[in-house]
Amino acid sequence: MMQALRDAKPAEATRLTREIERTWAQSGSTSLDMLLRRGREALEEEQVDIAIEHLTAVTDHAPDFAEGWHARATAFYMKGLYGPALDDLQRALILNPDNYNAIFGLGVMLQEFGDFARAEAAFREVLDLHPNHENATKALEQLQAKGIGRTL
Repeated sequence: MMQALRDAKPAEATRLTREIERTWAQSGSTSLDMLLRRGREALEEEQVDIAIEHLTAVTDHAPDFAEGWHARATAFYMKGLYGPALDDLQRALILNPDNYNAIFGLGVMLQEFGDFARAEAAFREVLDLHPNHENATKALEQLQAKGIGRTL
């Protein structure tokens, strides 16, 4: 599916993205999948502490489930806990190095830290995996507008 995503036109990329992300969200356990859903729902409702509780249960019970780490990294980031967010992103990417959303999240954090060169590299890696990733495209364009990544 990842190769198909690299080669896909935008409409097909949208379908493949949903399919890939649905696959990534399946832990193999109905109860853990429910905890992941509840954690994500809590994030959408900006109930970050509740999300962290649910997602910590996921990572505790399924330490090899990359999406649990990725989701909890998002929750930690939203709470301003950048160290734990980076740790969880690292774990997620060790388990699933193709997780373009985790790489994008890393790029966002690097950009916030002022490490524009590494942020650019992260966004380019996202686009290597998912050429139609709109957020990475926009982020890279914003960096280039600031002069990052352009050659003279």
